[in-house]
Amino acid sequence: MALDRARVGRYARAGRRWARLLAPRRSHDGIRVFYGHDVVPAEGDRVAGGTAKFQRLARRFPNHPGDFNLLYLGSTSLPRDLEALLLLARRRRLKVVVNQDGVAYPGWAGEATADLNRRYGRALHAADHVLFQSRFSKESSDLFLGEAQAEWEILYNAVDVHRFTPAPHVPPGGPVLLLAGDQTQAYRLELAVRTFARVFEAESAARLLVTGRLVSPVEPLLDELGVRGRVELVGEYEQRDAPELMRRAHLLLHTKVKDPCPSAVIEAMACGLPVVYPASGGTVELVGAEAGIGVPHPESWERDEPPSPEALAAAVLRVLPERAAYAAAARTRAVEQFALEPWLDRHAELFAQLLN
Repeated sequence: MALDRARVGRYARAGRRWARLLAPRRSHDGIRVFYGHDVVPAEGDRVAGGTAKFQRLARRFPNHPGDFNLLYLGSTSLPRDLEALLLLARRRRLKVVVNQDGVAYPGWAGEATADLNRRYGRALHAADHVLFQSRFSKESSDLFLGEAQAEWEILYNAVDVHRFTPAPHVPPGGPVLLLAGDQTQAYRLELAVRTFARVFEAESAARLLVTGRLVSPVEPLLDELGVRGRVELVGEYEQRDAPELMRRAHLLLHTKVKDPCPSAVIEAMACGLPVVYPASGGTVELVGAEAGIGVPHPESWERDEPPSPEALAAAVLRVLPERAAYAAAARTRAVEQFALEPWLDRHAELFAQLLN
């Protein structure tokens, strides 16, 4: 019933928006951005995927569903009425910016690959400017969607380095590993738990925090590996609670392969967490050589083949004795390369250029 009410609410908001959009136009000065969705999560509310970017941008550029002059689309959060919005933008000569994250490929999307990429490509090739979230995002987009004809640049995701800060003191006990975000692919959760079990054999006080939605039951695996009492299922959390959650951990274990530009990695680095991860996708660009360890694994578009639990656990056990140095490097890298204010400033410059 709650789901039905939510759906009805979305349709009602969209209907009201289109009534305003199709009414006689009124001219407005300044930058008026629409993110393709009638509601953008308020600052501090829970976000998922591309809505995190909209939430950050809305600090400076509020959402204007009914009267906008610039359409800003995130490839992982495209609106249901994408075609109609693009048609409206073309007819009224409104500017379109696309923030391009990842693409669909057979290894995770299977038979849905072509349909998903057709939709991603429709947005990409309608853009006046494309922001690729990493070099990996650009390369995979070129391969599966075709090269963008509009101007483009690489602009990594950003983090509020004044909110996401290291804990005043190293968390006691542990080590505590964190698996952040939503666990929407079963292999990511299983790999993390199996990796943790190997770490637990060497570090008897180790614990694992698992956040977000789970798509498969994890209790049988915890019982199989004998780590049920050492793994805490945190569940979904509000964005305002994310910094404090990350400060509970000593290290981020990120298990997704070919991740284009994970915000959880940047947020963890800002909190002084080293990162251990599969060495593929845009994560390699984010972490660099000094903020963690990437573990090589077979790379293929046809199937996801992450590193073995043993290889990831070995990397964790290499980082832990040198954690202080890795932590300092992670914080420095986040502040120098992924701070929010320069990211917002670049958007302001771009929007002004496009509208002028």
